[in-house]
Amino acid sequence: MLIPSIDLMGGRIVQLERGETLRLSFDDFDYWIERFAKYPLVQLIDLDAAKCAGDNRRLIRQIARRLPVQVGGGIRTPEQARELLDSGARRVIFGSALFHETGVNTQFAAAVSTAIGTERFVAGIDTKSGRIAVRGWRDQVRVTPAEAIAALEPHCGAFLYTHVDTEGTLQGFPVEAARNLRPLTVRQLIVAGGIRQQSEIETLDALGIDAVAGMAVYSGLLAP
Repeated sequence: MLIPSIDLMGGRIVQLERGETLRLSFDDFDYWIERFAKYPLVQLIDLDAAKCAGDNRRLIRQIARRLPVQVGGGIRTPEQARELLDSGARRVIFGSALFHETGVNTQFAAAVSTAIGTERFVAGIDTKSGRIAVRGWRDQVRVTPAEAIAALEPHCGAFLYTHVDTEGTLQGFPVEAARNLRPLTVRQLIVAGGIRQQSEIETLDALGIDAVAGMAVYSGLLAP
């Protein structure tokens, strides 16, 4: 399944390369909302909140009322998650808050699961050079994706694995990485990072893995 991504920064829809370099920017929200309305799930990420540089909460509330979204970016408490769900979000993605310097914060993950329900909790496994990347992908912790999945499996309903090294590059997603992760969890597994063509989505689908695409959609390589 293809999950289109709407990344927000500075009140606009953007696409960044490796989370750093701005490549595309749009402000025609109605156009993209209409294009994405046929999908059962759309990913909505607040990049400003993820980088602790403000937020796009007003836009998130507006979009969540019009599209079936899972929302992420800078969500740090169960209370914030409940607010997003009350605004219309279907699920909430937690990332950096699930990790501390020495490992996975399973106590916090359990608290999130209790507060919002396992099925509405998506665990973000953002990976850079083989390690979990946090705080807007600027820092890393000494945890591998496999270790994170094992620790978080009891608490979340889905995993979102983002391969930061290829994010926004249109170089293609490293399918072998997804192939290695699939046996590690019975939860829904979603991957992102560099997807450029339909054949990749079909390969991932055959493995039982869903795919998030942004740059390829906005560049016209994938037709939403």
